[in-house]
Amino acid sequence: MGNCMDTTARVDHSMNNGAYPSKVTSKTSLSSVPSTFKSNSSRSTLTLPSMKDRSELPTPRTEGEILSSSNLKAFSFNDLRNATKNFRPDSLLGEGGFGHVYKGWIDEHTLAPSKPGSGMVVAVKKLKPEGFQGHKEWLTEVNYLGQLHHKNLVKLIGYCSDGDNRLLVYEFMPKGSLENHLFRRGADPLSWAIRLKVAIGAARGLSFLHDAENQVIYRDFKASNILLDSVWLIINVDSNHQACIAC
Repeated sequence: MGNCMDTTARVDHSMNNGAYPSKVTSKTSLSSVPSTFKSNSSRSTLTLPSMKDRSELPTPRTEGEILSSSNLKAFSFNDLRNATKNFRPDSLLGEGGFGHVYKGWIDEHTLAPSKPGSGMVVAVKKLKPEGFQGHKEWLTEVNYLGQLHHKNLVKLIGYCSDGDNRLLVYEFMPKGSLENHLFRRGADPLSWAIRLKVAIGAARGLSFLHDAENQVIYRDFKASNILLDSVWLIINVDSNHQACIAC
């Protein structure tokens, strides 16, 4: 579940990054972590985990332990600058209180930055340097989204912690958010078959979070945090990636 913001300014109408992190987009996105992978909310919307007895709560891991044990790719800031064409305006997918989301390209096998139009398309969330709270939410996403894997959750590919720069790299959801398809002026109406497919995908993403060993309660479930891939699946969980559900 990638960071989802309460308000977002849409730049690319085909893609609403709100679901990144924290991914459940018709995959579920955990922005706060699970950002998200949507990114529409400035606050964390994931509750982790729910334990009956406070004595059962796990000992919090340090930042060093989280990053060293992560299976995520550690990108340098220069890598992501190259992948997004130096964060140029024409690569901008959207923005919110957390910062900006850019479209980028990386090699599918090595995950090294590649030329625009070649390799694998990714969504790069660049957080604003707003001090402790922003860094805390970024670390929460890395911690939980790096551990939660499901076909109906937006995949967190990697992160960047380079100087004061904090970024997250998610899989790209080419059909954008469910919200755009339902409410954008001029959008073609979704068939009932597709609506049902999206609903089932979102339910599966939520069920996975609720049934996990360390249960995650996604508290910002809405159309803008449901991201759609090329076959109308849902994914997106961001920790802020609240969780973004992917369909």
